[in-house]
Amino acid sequence: MSRLANQAKSIKQFLFINGTKIEAPAYAPLYSPYSGEEIAQIAMADRHLTKQAITAAYHACKVIGKMPAYQRAEILERVAALLKERADEAAEIISRESAKPIMFAQAEVARTIETYKFSAEEAKRIHGETIPFDAAAGGAGRIGYTVREPIGVIGAITPFNFPLNLVAHKVGPAVAAGNTIVLKPASQTPLSALFIAEIFAEAGLPAGVLNVVTGPGGTVGDAIVEDERVSMITFTGSPSVGISIRKKAGLKKTTLELGSNSALIIDKSVKIDEIIDRCIMGAFSNQGQVCISLQRVYAHREIYEEFVEKFTKAAKQLKAGDPLDPETYISALIAKGEADRLLEWMEETKASDAQIITGGKLKNGILEPTIITGADRKLKVSCQEAFAPVVVVNQIDSIEEAVEQVNDSRYGLQAGIYTNDIKTALYASQELQVGGVIINDVPTYRVDQMPYGGVKESGTGREGIKYAVEEMTEMKLVVWNQS
Repeated sequence: MSRLANQAKSIKQFLFINGTKIEAPAYAPLYSPYSGEEIAQIAMADRHLTKQAITAAYHACKVIGKMPAYQRAEILERVAALLKERADEAAEIISRESAKPIMFAQAEVARTIETYKFSAEEAKRIHGETIPFDAAAGGAGRIGYTVREPIGVIGAITPFNFPLNLVAHKVGPAVAAGNTIVLKPASQTPLSALFIAEIFAEAGLPAGVLNVVTGPGGTVGDAIVEDERVSMITFTGSPSVGISIRKKAGLKKTTLELGSNSALIIDKSVKIDEIIDRCIMGAFSNQGQVCISLQRVYAHREIYEEFVEKFTKAAKQLKAGDPLDPETYISALIAKGEADRLLEWMEETKASDAQIITGGKLKNGILEPTIITGADRKLKVSCQEAFAPVVVVNQIDSIEEAVEQVNDSRYGLQAGIYTNDIKTALYASQELQVGGVIINDVPTYRVDQMPYGGVKESGTGREGIKYAVEEMTEMKLVVWNQS
């Protein structure tokens, strides 16, 4: 077992405030979602300690805000280099605290390294533009330009499903732009956040720029959202919590990446053998606990039966078990309550005309990869976010019908379409009501420099380093009167 992962087992994990490990008044055990063993004792911050972290971040604003861009870039480059050196440790921490199979944890670490590299590069590209004032009669004799300035203290609240990379999508651009951060990681996955805080400290980030405060959302999260010194909230999680944050945040900037039940359309001209592996990855990687996990498939009637047969066969071959086993593809959901919820959804499905082709049951505490056909759009497995290895496959007679069914959702994060017809692809790209349309791939596709976000109850704002930097800076106009 790697050094840091071994240290994490059954020992206290402190808060990280102003560059220092801080004790909390209480600690809570952290259990492995897979084995149930205790892996750490996690500090439970109270409101006072959260305010202390905000104070540290507020005072550090001048330090990081005045730091030259090349120095911020150098820190981020060192973070990427240090993380690469300790990639195996990081992957094991992710796997232990979240039950993410190690193959996917390793891929997350590799992506996170890229994310910090992109952040380092973007730190050097923050600039404004000149304004042609003399284009207006009242602008003669004047010149002007815009600059982008750090917004200040950013409150970041992150989820469990990508505990290292989704932290990077908030911390990386925040540091690149010269902001400070108070980070509240998900209660089940605090270890990777504390790990990256140590990496940042080793890379030379000034004290107070990154603060990690663990504890209950009702205490820590509310204190961050409500504090006047916090200028922006960036949150990834459920729509209900996101809506609550939006109400409490007042005039603060908010970037909210919320729910989804992402869909894929498969046209009649598609060669099914060429897409099965991608569909398996899109639906079942990380137990389907991905914001853009493939949850709904609309397959043209001419290839529907072939797709269902081959998709089901491939799903049955996936190995379930210990997340630290390099051959494991499916492991436990993040909490027992999540498995219970899905089993209730399965009972609702059984009472309908839908068919559970494979899965739908727990085996050794792991929800089997589940494929459902003929599901009515009002069933929970269709209209809500499963966040589990559950996929609905329905037959459609036309692309227009498929687009209508994809759009019949409260969510709109990403959607995909496989087609060999350029007019069909163009039609889908124009008519799908989502933040991103992925042509000839699953909706689960993401690289970390692309703009990422949705419409409807999937959230507001965009992530992706360049776009996050825009969210995390304020535009200032400077006008010179030469007369």
